[in-house]
Amino acid sequence: MSDKSERIFQSLSDISDQKVDEAARRPAGKRPAPRWRRWTALAACLCLVAGAAVWYLPRMGGSSSNNGLGGSGADGVTNFMSYAGPVFPLTLAEENGAVTAQREITLDFQPWVPRWISNEEMAAEEAAWGEESYDKILSDLRESFPDRGYSSRSTDLLIRDRYVLTNHSDQEQRVQVLYPFVSSLRDLTKRMPTLSADGEELETVLHPGGYSGGFQDTEGQTDGERLNLRGLDSWEAYRDLLSDGSYLEGALGDYPDLTGVPVTVYRFTDPWGPEQDEKADLPNPTLRVEFELDYDRTTVLSYGFHGGFYDREAGIMGQSFSIPQEWERDHDRPYYLIVLGDDVANMTTQGYNTGGWDTDKKIEAGVDIQRYESDLDTALRDAAALLYETDMERWSKDLWGLRHPAQATVDFEMYYGLLCGYLMSYGLLSEDPAERYETGWLEEVDFEVADRVCYLEGEVTIPAGGTVEVTAQLVKNASFDFYCAHTENEGVYGYDLVTRLGSALTFTGQSAVLEDREQIEIVRQNFGFEPESGIRTVELNPEEEHYYLAVRRVETEE
Repeated sequence: MSDKSERIFQSLSDISDQKVDEAARRPAGKRPAPRWRRWTALAACLCLVAGAAVWYLPRMGGSSSNNGLGGSGADGVTNFMSYAGPVFPLTLAEENGAVTAQREITLDFQPWVPRWISNEEMAAEEAAWGEESYDKILSDLRESFPDRGYSSRSTDLLIRDRYVLTNHSDQEQRVQVLYPFVSSLRDLTKRMPTLSADGEELETVLHPGGYSGGFQDTEGQTDGERLNLRGLDSWEAYRDLLSDGSYLEGALGDYPDLTGVPVTVYRFTDPWGPEQDEKADLPNPTLRVEFELDYDRTTVLSYGFHGGFYDREAGIMGQSFSIPQEWERDHDRPYYLIVLGDDVANMTTQGYNTGGWDTDKKIEAGVDIQRYESDLDTALRDAAALLYETDMERWSKDLWGLRHPAQATVDFEMYYGLLCGYLMSYGLLSEDPAERYETGWLEEVDFEVADRVCYLEGEVTIPAGGTVEVTAQLVKNASFDFYCAHTENEGVYGYDLVTRLGSALTFTGQSAVLEDREQIEIVRQNFGFEPESGIRTVELNPEEEHYYLAVRRVETEE
């Protein structure tokens, strides 16, 4: 950004209360839902590769075939209320007619170990304990952390997906292999596979795709308001997502470039006001910022604000935040209003004793405000850096208090690029923003919990006339029905795979191996496993696109 763009044009530290008093005399009632029109000049300024990334919250919608009620669907396939997505086959970045693949996938129901156990620790345990390494690590964790509730009956499944790649030509083939998997950004540390070639772990690059799902209204209808997230609920939905190759193309593309979009930034620092005091009727000292704007010509994004008032007819908007207390960890963080299009006017601030917009009890409070011109990329980066810091700290702890390095998996450029893509696809930077994001609060843009198909890329060289064994290992979460639903699937967990969806490889055969370890009871399947008869290895039919396995965990002694 140029020196001119960085220059602070105006200081607004001395603000009159007059406009606040005028705004307070508006009709009381339910806050009207804001209706936005995307700033039209934005389209000419932005560069976005098709398929840029977007979101996901935990899926609450069920399969369209059973209205989310769970149960057995067509051909015995279970329609789970929460669908985790299938295990996908390995693919190549570009088709290569000289290379074929033989696949063997192992479904291992041994006790699960958190993914963030380091490779060095795992290697040491495997060297010492061989096939019993996972049980031994679990035992060691229980001994070291007796209060953290490790369970040997995890619903997660260890997957070892092995491919023998054969080069049928008389020249070596250097290929970029891509391994797809379903995960949110937040869960990557648990869901991201490892890739190895002939036993050596590959250096890899991660390419997250866009939000794979959609939206629904509060009644679960997809043709109403887009207030709630709705994840994909079947393998056929993933087939529709990936079949034409555009999703992969978007995942491998560039992030949006927002540097050409001018904005006006209001930066709020050092807010002050009375301390919280219930006895003094100060339950939540709050600072409101109000201003005038033309809703058709102005878009406002914000960071740090968590209360709002929107009056399109009067051309007034209000944003508020609780005045931070000295003991709060992030009490010294700045707050931002990022204005696209025409600038706002007649900005005022006023303190109130609560965060409600219907209160009339004013308090002495204030904040320092800087107004300056910038570009959208610079302004969003400043706010996103604060979001990133918060998320990395939160993601670096698992349910038992163990720490794992989230930054090593999700760097800032990836985080920021996916945020921008989500804003342009579904937020206030899109042509048709979802109602879910109409406040403009960046903290509510839940792109980090959005399920997406991600691609782990590595490079493999196959000698002329030779082979290379590529193995993906991952911990796969289960599909299930919610416990409170009391469906026929109570206590049943589902796992499935697709044999060729989205793959540019030519397969000469595929097989599956079940390592049940006497920990499961099979409820439904189309693999053909019969562990009670010793049949734990089966050949997969190349004409069968989808295989599924629904099981119950068998109670075992700890």
